[in-house]
Amino acid sequence: MRIDILTLFPSMFSAAFGESIIKRACEKGLLSIELTDIRDFAADKRRSVDDKPYGGGPGMVMIPGPVFDAVEQVQAKSQPADEVILLTPQGQRLEQELIKRLAEKQRLILIAGHYEGFDERIRSLATLEISIGDYVLSGGEIPAMVVVDAITRLLPGALGDENSHEEESFTLGMLEYPQYTRPVEFRGMKVPEVLLSGNHQQIKHWRRQQAQERTRRKRPDLAGVDKKMEIKAIVNKNGNIQA
Repeated sequence: MRIDILTLFPSMFSAAFGESIIKRACEKGLLSIELTDIRDFAADKRRSVDDKPYGGGPGMVMIPGPVFDAVEQVQAKSQPADEVILLTPQGQRLEQELIKRLAEKQRLILIAGHYEGFDERIRSLATLEISIGDYVLSGGEIPAMVVVDAITRLLPGALGDENSHEEESFTLGMLEYPQYTRPVEFRGMKVPEVLLSGNHQQIKHWRRQQAQERTRRKRPDLAGVDKKMEIKAIVNKNGNIQA
């Protein structure tokens, strides 16, 4: 997969993408990340990319010219992007199902806005607008990092254990069950006996119950949790649903 990120601050990404899973995915050739500085497409020597908003108001607004030119040049470098994504508080909320869909694409372009906002005409470039939550950040750089990190985890071969992401929070529509490792007892807190039993069926059942209870307690807004787990529990060994 190739991901192009258009930003005013490309240096912000060096630490985030130079470590851990994203770095290994790039080294394996599973992921290619290209950063483009929108300022390189400014029309003046001052590399201006923003201006005062028409009608007045606080802050500065990103002008359309440099963003349009950047997208057009980046698009011409390789096959057309499957999605051109604008990171904005007004976008669709980022959730795991959307990440799964994006992880199946071959190429994405992410546009990270900044300052007070961007000229409304820039929206015409996007095929998708994404928000990572109902709050406002200084720019789209951190949301772009979040999108890339979440996608990378789903790329085949990116994780050491290919089954790791299948039981993580939100993958089955609920939060993940509690996890424990050594020592068996730490400061009076013990690992549940069932996890030490070696009985995989009991462990699986315990984990399912814990995931359901944790989700009801911490995230009751997650819909369909019990139904999803009920359906999963009655799938037989051949993958057929018994109803």
